[in-house]
Amino acid sequence: MNDFLDKVKQEISSTLALDFDGVLHKNSKGYHNGTIYDDPLSGTKEALDFLSKKYRLVIYTCKLSPERPLVDGKNAEQMIWEWLKKHNIYQYISSMTYKKPRAALYIDDKAIRFDNWKDAIKDIEKFGNINGDLSKF
Repeated sequence: MNDFLDKVKQEISSTLALDFDGVLHKNSKGYHNGTIYDDPLSGTKEALDFLSKKYRLVIYTCKLSPERPLVDGKNAEQMIWEWLKKHNIYQYISSMTYKKPRAALYIDDKAIRFDNWKDAIKDIEKFGNINGDLSKF
């Protein structure tokens, strides 16, 4: 049991999880046609270079879901690796997954920082994604 817990602690402390769309890939057209069509966000290469010196970088994205259809005969993992190579940033990425990986931190453009439910509900409200009586929060 201790070996397992030590392994989990090590994995968490050394891993940084990065969302793909909106964090690495500009994704200015949203899903569009399923391709990976945009450039990296400004500062991506420099950030990955800096972060990779301390963390193992893992991309997590729903694009990798096994339910997602092929696009031009390619699965999302193939397309993402091609995109990373095209932009010369593949060397910073350790792996990819569609499941939330164990990590010290998560970088995601759609995330809400959770400290307590009252602040989380207020943050969701700011995005305009919630209606109803919020007075109890």
